[in-house]
Amino acid sequence: MNMHSAGMPASQHKPRLSFWQIWNMCFGFFGIQFAFALQNGSMSRIFQTLGAEMDDLAVLWIAAPMTGLLVQPIIGYYSDRTWTRLGRRRPYFLVGAILTTLALFVMPNSSVLWFAAVMLWLLDASINVSMEPFRAFVGDQLPPEQRTRGYAMQSFFIGAGAVVAYLLPEILSRLGVANTAALGEIPPSVRLSFYIGGAVLICAMGWTILRTREYPPEQLQGFDDAGSTALAALAPSSNARLSTEVAVFAVPAAILAVCIRYYALDKSLYLLAVGLAAYALLLLVTGGGRRGGGLGEIIQDMRNMPATMRQLAVVQFFSWFALFAMWIYTTPTVTSLHFHSTDTTSAAYNDGADWVGVLFAAYSAFSALAAFGLAPLSRRIGLRATHLTCLVIGGLSFLSFRFIADPHLLLLPMAGIGVAWAAILAIPYSLLSGAVPARKMGVYMGIFNFFIVIPQLVAASLLGFLVKTFFNNQPVDALMIGGVSLVIAGLCVLRVQKETVA
Repeated sequence: MNMHSAGMPASQHKPRLSFWQIWNMCFGFFGIQFAFALQNGSMSRIFQTLGAEMDDLAVLWIAAPMTGLLVQPIIGYYSDRTWTRLGRRRPYFLVGAILTTLALFVMPNSSVLWFAAVMLWLLDASINVSMEPFRAFVGDQLPPEQRTRGYAMQSFFIGAGAVVAYLLPEILSRLGVANTAALGEIPPSVRLSFYIGGAVLICAMGWTILRTREYPPEQLQGFDDAGSTALAALAPSSNARLSTEVAVFAVPAAILAVCIRYYALDKSLYLLAVGLAAYALLLLVTGGGRRGGGLGEIIQDMRNMPATMRQLAVVQFFSWFALFAMWIYTTPTVTSLHFHSTDTTSAAYNDGADWVGVLFAAYSAFSALAAFGLAPLSRRIGLRATHLTCLVIGGLSFLSFRFIADPHLLLLPMAGIGVAWAAILAIPYSLLSGAVPARKMGVYMGIFNFFIVIPQLVAASLLGFLVKTFFNNQPVDALMIGGVSLVIAGLCVLRVQKETVA
């Protein structure tokens, strides 16, 4: 891959794209989300089938967010600096698609719990290689006035891909594929779903790779929405600031580690302590970003992120905390509370697990439909008010799980969760893309992923502990926590101020 120095042609307005050009540009996300939905809909089922206990589920899921935390900013950094015959972002689409397809073929053949956890890590890493450049791709190709439409189109394909993926085990079981298996074996309907997912992913990504084009770096930098090419300078007091930042992360890490050991708290909480300590160490090693090559530049960019991004980070934290609670605990909630079974070999449990697939397909379908309403609604009431409304609807929908006894009526809150999901996938990126310079679109989209990953790490550390310690291992209470978190996210939207790059 050749690194390319961008020139500075005369400023010009980026041309608008047609509906079908935006369609082709976003179609690959159908395949990405197909794979992601298979992961989200099936991993708790696979883990429980292979012997995982209820309070182990959140920790076993930790591979996915940890992978995103490491992979996405690095991929974003290098995709900003790549130019090949295939383009800037598309080489990453291709490599990620191939790796993800291979992981999907291997995952359902896991026979022991540790191997399934490792495969989840590899699968999520592969998905992230493609996913992060896709977010930057929309910012690269579309003028500011079309970006909400572009991210909404991504939301549509995310919803559409997830609908099919979540329903697939249920469809296959109705077609006669076995839906149960012996103790410790993954049902054939789940295995075949993963094989089909691999084929769908490679085809969808191939469509976008072959049907789109990319602006060369020098042309991209010449557009009037490119922003300043200068790096944000560290303040003169940056050494004092650096010392303060190191202390802000290192001291709580030490206190938390001591408390975990002294009070014999759940060991999964060490994840939080290690994460805080690791970032403090990175600040010291890179001098706050003044050295360390690419890693140092990522740290520097993170410390100097735009105000809009900082404000959106809080919104993202509470939004994705809620989503992670849903992905981990909906299967055990529905199988135990609505289908009255925790025996993974029973027909009742597996029927409940299939129904979770239907529910997840439902929220994804509602998300795909809601995506088309985001752009016109945001033009009418603004992006902030639109996001607030959608998140509050989603939070109330989470809370309703406790009060609905009939599993079929759970389709109603899934409609509200679908509305929130559509907004989460589109509106923050639309706000962010106008606040960062074009030549750093990839790395900032990768850094923005920190605020998707960090809440998932917190959820993986805290939810199992909270459910076990305070809620008698009742998984529905994890969904209640998620509902409150989503409402808080909506209120935090009111702090976000839209800004544009200089």
